[in-house]
Amino acid sequence: MIEVEVWSDFACPFCAIGKRQFDLALQKYPQKDNVKVTFKSFELDPNSPKSQTEKITEILSKKYGQTLEWAQKANERVTKMAADCGMTFHMEKIVPTNSFDAHRLAHLGASKGLQTQIQDRLFQAYFTEGKDIAKVEVLADLGAAAGLSRDEIHQMLMTDQFIDEVRSDEAEARQLGIQGVPFFIFNRRLGVSGAQPIDVFLQAFDEALKPAP
Repeated sequence: MIEVEVWSDFACPFCAIGKRQFDLALQKYPQKDNVKVTFKSFELDPNSPKSQTEKITEILSKKYGQTLEWAQKANERVTKMAADCGMTFHMEKIVPTNSFDAHRLAHLGASKGLQTQIQDRLFQAYFTEGKDIAKVEVLADLGAAAGLSRDEIHQMLMTDQFIDEVRSDEAEARQLGIQGVPFFIFNRRLGVSGAQPIDVFLQAFDEALKPAP
């Protein structure tokens, strides 16, 4: 058995691309039925406000001390990376927001056996559809589309449900020294950082099966 833990954030384009590359690798892996995947929460900017007026290019420009033109080019490169693995990004539509409640929704989905469906739906909503993934009704729509009960989603968002789980994932990431995402850990001994090519993940699967030195 290979256990893979994946730390990621729904506001991270490389996390969306990395998940797609990982999924494609898993589909090709001969022993895919013996691979257990657990997605874990990581906020790139826990202090990001829910309601923002700045565009993503403006935020990137300020964050990295670069020009708006530089930020636009960076978004174009990410869009091409996504297209190369079959994804459609509309970076100009992105609604910058806080991803904490989206992570809570992901935990609810995982508790109902809908982990992958929720992950994919949230990434698509943020990077393709330009939805505000901090809004209650948006999250309710996304969760319902993935198979969750709207009533359960509303109840979760109106209470403290899954707050501890999100914080626990983030604390664990700090303990492991994870500073950037996506970050994949295979059998708790092999780490793969970033949106890697399919072949890198296939090699990691094989390495994870080897006896520990």
